[in-house]
Amino acid sequence: MRILLAEDSALLREAFAALLVRLGHEIVGTAADADELRAVFAATAPDLVMTDVRMPPDGTDDGLRAALAIRRARPTQPVLVLSQYVADRYARELLTLPEGGIGYLLKDRVNRISDFERALRMIAGGGTVIDPEVARHLLRSGGPDVLDALTPREREVLELMAEGASNGDIAHTLHLSDAAVRKHVGNIFTGLGLTPAQENRRVRAILLFLQR
Repeated sequence: MRILLAEDSALLREAFAALLVRLGHEIVGTAADADELRAVFAATAPDLVMTDVRMPPDGTDDGLRAALAIRRARPTQPVLVLSQYVADRYARELLTLPEGGIGYLLKDRVNRISDFERALRMIAGGGTVIDPEVARHLLRSGGPDVLDALTPREREVLELMAEGASNGDIAHTLHLSDAAVRKHVGNIFTGLGLTPAQENRRVRAILLFLQR
């Protein structure tokens, strides 16, 4: 996989580059600030853009805004945001883009290289990967309008889905049978207008939840 890596910390940039190369990927370019990220992207054709959020020139959410600009220029470009915090407004905007190929992971929670590599492959393939803590943060900061069609129990189930819980995990957490969880999940899809013909209904339901 050809990867463009944007990270303002020279130490972390070199560490991530070394890890990605060790995993068999090619680094087609690196950037230390958001302006450089946009310029290097324009000069390359990466399979994946991996960027931090807080970067120069402003030191706020420049990296995330640059990622959004890249997606506007190339709507199907896979992007992984790897950061230490969640930028509410722009994170929600990025994660609810309809084309997929998006990920938002927290640096401190990437503990297993195999999971990290799996996330890279999923994002590059057009999937969506959301750190459970990012999902929890966005769920707490959103409004309730998209949930009007759901019961309180269905909202609980959907929140656990957004945190990455499987049906079995949900059944254990809420003390429900597997059949009850499947019924709740089906009702959630119906309540959110997601039909069986649509792919990745579970991810779509989570993104609708985050979009509220």
